[in-house]
Amino acid sequence: METFPTRLSVNVNKIATLRNARGGKLPCPVTAAERLQQWGADGITVHPRPDGRHITFEDVRKLRVAVTTEFNIEGYPSEDFIELVLEVRPEQVTLVPDPPGILTSNAGWDTLQHQELLRKVLADFRSQGIRTSLFLGTEPDLIQGAAEAGADRIELFTGPYAEHFFSHPNEAIQPFVAAAELAHKCGLGVNAGHDLNLDNLKFFSDQMVPLHEVSIGHALISDALYFGLQNTVGMYKERLRKS
Repeated sequence: METFPTRLSVNVNKIATLRNARGGKLPCPVTAAERLQQWGADGITVHPRPDGRHITFEDVRKLRVAVTTEFNIEGYPSEDFIELVLEVRPEQVTLVPDPPGILTSNAGWDTLQHQELLRKVLADFRSQGIRTSLFLGTEPDLIQGAAEAGADRIELFTGPYAEHFFSHPNEAIQPFVAAAELAHKCGLGVNAGHDLNLDNLKFFSDQMVPLHEVSIGHALISDALYFGLQNTVGMYKERLRKS
């Protein structure tokens, strides 16, 4: 498997959350996506949820036109989500096991328990030329299950790494290093996301081989309030440079 420099995909959900709080059109996630790409983002990620509390299905359709880098749509494979993805045809779809109403993605798939479901959905997407990824923890058997289900990549849930980074960075990273190595042996690409930020991203990126892509939203948009969106994209890209 070829390895590439780690790409930064920016999740624009929080832009839509801010817009929806006022009930108007500003700030516009489509305009944000256009600017983010101009300023160096390698991709745009969205996670539409059933209640439409941030990114809506209509936003996704408009973003498809605006995203010229890589469009990554995350979500639970409900019937309406699958229909949306097949309509929009992003470069990548990342399946997450979130039940309706959950605040944020905080656990990965049990690829053994849900093997039959995942096999069918992944096959449908791949038949349309859409790269597939499964949101996972670091458990070896579940990584192997992702390969058996036919995924192209996994996205490692990095919440546990972020939680323990400041107190025990070397211990916090080890399960992820091992998971990436196993995924590589299984023929899977490796993405990562959740609670990665300016403080912990460089250490994570330096240790992880392979690491194809990180998806970051909440922390990056929050930092942009202090540093400006263009500067913040550059700061995150800098953290992804290998030492």
